[in-house]
Amino acid sequence: MSFTFCSSGAATFKAGANVSASVKANETMLASFSDGSEGMIEQETGMDFTTGYAGLSTSLKNALTDISSSLIGNKMVLASMGEYPSNRMSETLLDINDDIATKGINNIKKRGSDNLKTP
Repeated sequence: MSFTFCSSGAATFKAGANVSASVKANETMLASFSDGSEGMIEQETGMDFTTGYAGLSTSLKNALTDISSSLIGNKMVLASMGEYPSNRMSETLLDINDDIATKGINNIKKRGSDNLKTP
């Protein structure tokens, strides 16, 4: 299931420029972060996006990318706290990513998985 919803590059971008090089290079850690984040999205929404991922709309795939990269990015920040110039910088990244993930999950739960209306 690792990195079905987003790339490691998207997650690294969300973690910011100061994320630890050892965290970025640790494929096992990143795969674990990805699996946990994707599983959490599916459990929170009650929807299995992985099985039929190829058939999802571009809009839903983009939302899943934004949510999962934010969740993974936060885990990368937490694993790299000593690398950021200030606690405030890392806390801001954590807050922004948490807000993106929370709003995205709530939107999917409210709308359903792929129930967008065509104008």
